[in-house]
Amino acid sequence: MVDALIVVAAASGAIALSLWLTPMQEVSTAGQTVGVGVTAPSWSVSGPGQLDLFGQSLPTTIQFDGPIRPRLTLTHITLSEQLSQFAATKDAAANLEEALIGGWQRFFVWQLVIVAVAALVLSGAAAGWLRHGWRETGILIAGTLVVALALDLGGVMVTAYSTPAKLKGISSLQDLVGGSPAPTLRPAPTSPAQTIKDVVVVGDSTAAGLGLRRVAHATTDDRWCGRSQDAFAVDLAQVNSWSVTNLACSGATIRSGLLGSQLIGPRTIPAQLKSPAVAKAQAVIVNIGANDVQWTSMLELCAVAASCSDNAEQAYFQQQLAAFSSDYLQLLDQLQLLPSHPLVVINLYYDPVPGSVACLAKQNITPDKQKTLQDDLAALNAILAEGAKTADFATASPDFTGHGVCSSQPYVQGVADPAPFHPTPSGALAIALADEHALRLP
Repeated sequence: MVDALIVVAAASGAIALSLWLTPMQEVSTAGQTVGVGVTAPSWSVSGPGQLDLFGQSLPTTIQFDGPIRPRLTLTHITLSEQLSQFAATKDAAANLEEALIGGWQRFFVWQLVIVAVAALVLSGAAAGWLRHGWRETGILIAGTLVVALALDLGGVMVTAYSTPAKLKGISSLQDLVGGSPAPTLRPAPTSPAQTIKDVVVVGDSTAAGLGLRRVAHATTDDRWCGRSQDAFAVDLAQVNSWSVTNLACSGATIRSGLLGSQLIGPRTIPAQLKSPAVAKAQAVIVNIGANDVQWTSMLELCAVAASCSDNAEQAYFQQQLAAFSSDYLQLLDQLQLLPSHPLVVINLYYDPVPGSVACLAKQNITPDKQKTLQDDLAALNAILAEGAKTADFATASPDFTGHGVCSSQPYVQGVADPAPFHPTPSGALAIALADEHALRLP
């Protein structure tokens, strides 16, 4: 009876160890490198797999059989125009299928080997602990090995055998998590830029300079987008004698602003990345994400709620982050396909409330709420930074320490100003300096 219990326990432990120890298998196709492995075991007999994008775990739209399901992790993006053209063909879809299925099969070959080794080690250790003789030891080890492989084949392998058929028809990682396709850009390749001369800024109200002095000779689009002569794009132009075009627009998101057109008031603003200025730029600075995760709404909810860290609010924010990570992948792809192969800098968001928040007492912002907001902002910045790293882009992280909204020399506008928590002219200069540093790194 004791031996039987040990056999079952050792076999189960061997399977658990194998799933933990088996390394993810890397596959590369169409400019993307993906790790292939498994999720943690589940008690349900079927369910979604998992796609990890920039630290966010997204459930797949495909339902897989068995308690163990596929887990895919994007680790690198290296796109070119040639790869983009290839990605639009049936061969590319077939290659992605073959790569994912091949990685999946290799994973389970390794997993079976590790199950067997772990079963031998665990049963051998148990036999030594029980002081069994050679014959009893052999029976215990053989029994554990047979039970472990049987359980593995009967449970884990249900997913292993059924998954390849489920992965057929997957032509992109976006297919796994759903969502409407992003607009496509198919420019012709040109020679890589050698020096910085033409710079383009794309993004949201932070980059537009909302609430500050209107840009000189403002067009209708400038006025509706809130573009300012105090924006960090203007600072970059003045300090470096660069030609800097600011296409940023208040309210912009990745889908409605950068990759697609943006409706603001009666105006339809063209997609920022489709501008001719972007096509010839030597450097592109991207400031996006806050509107995608509805950061302003989070601030307003935080102000009126008893706590910013309640389960419902944080669950909502996590949903926004997950959706953003999927859109962010499409943005990174399109940035890599720009014809001038520009240097790309992804701006991280500054902390608007470092230090004391005493001046926000009337707005019901407490130190506890301040920490929650800072944690949420850090989560957004982590996705931005991880995505930039995956695509080999630079990041800029402006530091507003000592210059929060309640400081004597704030870098952000106050609650009574035209655009609360947006940069002041000094804050915009701090962002410009961070961008300049990122662009001048070797």
